[in-house]
Amino acid sequence: MHIDKFYIDDLIINSLKEDMPMGDITTDNLIDINSTSEARLIAKERGIIAGLDVAKRVFEILDEKVVFLKRVDDGTLVDRGDVIAEIRGNTRALLKGERTALNLIQRLSGVATKTNELCEKIKDLPAKIVDTRKTTPGMRFLEKYAVRAGGGQNHRFCLSDGVLIKDNHIKAAGGIKKAVEIIRNRIPHTIKIEVETETLEQVQEALEAGVDIIMLDNMSLDMMKQAVELINGRALVEASGNVNIDTVYNIALTGVDIISVGAITHSVKALDISMRII
Repeated sequence: MHIDKFYIDDLIINSLKEDMPMGDITTDNLIDINSTSEARLIAKERGIIAGLDVAKRVFEILDEKVVFLKRVDDGTLVDRGDVIAEIRGNTRALLKGERTALNLIQRLSGVATKTNELCEKIKDLPAKIVDTRKTTPGMRFLEKYAVRAGGGQNHRFCLSDGVLIKDNHIKAAGGIKKAVEIIRNRIPHTIKIEVETETLEQVQEALEAGVDIIMLDNMSLDMMKQAVELINGRALVEASGNVNIDTVYNIALTGVDIISVGAITHSVKALDISMRII
C-alpha cells in the first residue's frame, strides 16, 4: 500500500506542533545548533515492524539532510535487541523528532504484531483477517497500512467507499429487504452491498435480497456453521464479534471467508522500540 506523502506530512507536522508548540526548551538551550549525531532505533521486544518510512519522514521534516538507513523492511519479524534503523543528522532534529517518530512506529508495529498473531493462528485455513473502522482518529490510513504489514487485509476505509447496512440502518429502513431495495436504486452498480445479520432468518432475508456480502454478527459457532451452509457460496461470509487469539481458529473452521477484528486497531499494545544516540 502506498502511503501518501501529503497525508503523512500533515499528520507529522500536527504531532510535532503538539509536542513542542513553542520549541523544545531543553534541546534548544542545551545542544549546539550545529551539532550532529548518530542514533539507532532498537527493538526492545519481539514483533512485526511497521512504519519505518513514517519515522524517517519525521526526521526529514526536521532536518532535510538527515540520513535514515533502514536495517529491516516493514513486515519483518524482529527480536529484542535488533537494530531496525540507523540515523545520522542534526542532533537537535534527532532529539526533537524522537518521541513523535517512536510514538508512530511503536503504534503501527503494535498493530502489525497483533494482526500477525491472528493471521498465524489461521494460516492453514482459507479465512482472512481484516480490520474495521475502529481506528485511532486521524490514524486510520496508517493503521490500516500496518494491518497489511502484519499479513491482514483491509475492510472499507470509510463510510464513503462501501455499503454496509447495519442493525440500526435495518431498523430505520424497515427491514433488510426494504433497505437493500432502496440503496440498490441509489448507488452505482459497481458498489457491493453488505448486510449485517444476527439470526438465520436475517441471513435468509439477505440472501433473498441478493446482497454481495453477509456479516454474521456475534453469532455462536453452531449458528455460524448453519449460516455458512445456508449461504452455500451465494455471498461472501464475514464473521464479526468476540474475535480474539483464543476464538479465531474455531471461527475460521466454520467456513467463513472473512473475519473482521476491531481489536487489531483499537486495543493493541505498542511495540517497545527505543532510540539511542551513539
